Amino acid sequence: MSNLKEVLYNEIELRSNIGVEGVRFDPKIFKSVLEKDANIAASHNCMDFSLDDTANVEIPGGFRLDHGIGVQLNKNYRSPYYLEEEDGTIYLKNEGAILSKIEVTKASPIYGKSTSDGTSMKTIVAAGDGQYGDKQILVACSNECALKDKGLDCLFCNINATKDRFAEKEKIEWKNPKQIAETVKAAYELGYNHLTITGGFIPERREVEYYLDTAETIREYLGTDTFNGTACIGAPQDLSVLEKYKEAGFSTVGINLEVWNKDFFKAICPGKAQLCGGYDNWIKAIDYAIQVFGVGNVRSNFVPGLEPKEYLIEGIETLAEKGVVATAALSWVPNIGSKLEGHRTPTPEWHWDVQQKIYRILRKYGRTFEQVYNATPGAILLHDFYKVEDKMLTE
Repeated sequence: MSNLKEVLYNEIELRSNIGVEGVRFDPKIFKSVLEKDANIAASHNCMDFSLDDTANVEIPGGFRLDHGIGVQLNKNYRSPYYLEEEDGTIYLKNEGAILSKIEVTKASPIYGKSTSDGTSMKTIVAAGDGQYGDKQILVACSNECALKDKGLDCLFCNINATKDRFAEKEKIEWKNPKQIAETVKAAYELGYNHLTITGGFIPERREVEYYLDTAETIREYLGTDTFNGTACIGAPQDLSVLEKYKEAGFSTVGINLEVWNKDFFKAICPGKAQLCGGYDNWIKAIDYAIQVFGVGNVRSNFVPGLEPKEYLIEGIETLAEKGVVATAALSWVPNIGSKLEGHRTPTPEWHWDVQQKIYRILRKYGRTFEQVYNATPGAILLHDFYKVEDKMLTE
């Protein structure tokens, strides 16, 4: 392994570890950065992954390490990783040793714009600026999940708790198709080239109508027939509606199983199991989606740490062989307000091993960087693996 490749892999592993452990820091360390640009402060449009409550402070959304690997900033006072400032430079440390200087992630220019009704686009979209053309936006159309009222929330999810803690303060509300379309147009004019629309659980009929209305409005504003977008949806019981998403202009679809083992699925995701036709229908929906959208254009995300490793890897392998972009965007952490709050996730070493295995499986079945990029909402660890192995990263 070349020296640069080894250095980059070390940074990717550090990113993975911090995804599990979080970082401890005094929020005051970011005072001068936030004073220069308030839009650097993280916006909570969907879920919150900090293990310490940050509702009463503002912190950046993330930072980059020495060689450009991006890291999400999740606060955890128990973490072995911590930030310290010395002579105006912020360093990431562990037991006194400097691991990297950090550069706070800059705010996207889109965050300074507003829709025609005066809504800040920062409350509508999360924008990710990669180093190599991977400029993505994610719209969480709703910042709450209808499963809450039924007592059927996925056990790992804290979308409703995040809304309770941040929505009023940050003025985050339901997004209508026009707001989304105006934001997508503004973002694409700035060079962004992929959109994911996601959110909390919506009953099937309403979900289909909303996504189709939104896609139609986006196409109208862009003046195009398609827009390189992913619709993240529940498994429809009427599988034929998947064809409507394709016709509406979506190029990919996300149908997230979260866990593979059928019994774990029923326990961890009770709402998905009870209201979307059950586990078997989720599998049927993924299979049908491949027929509609094609190999490499269907994504199913998993949350590593919720089930034994062998189950997870079996699921990744099974779906990848079918042509699915089977991913693990984030390691499971026991989020504030989730039903698993206070539990413990597996070790950083466990998670690092899983991420490497997933990458090798996707490569084995021919998934390209472009397919993984176009199917996933944001710069995930898998992107970093691809960038290193495809020699996209340079000093």
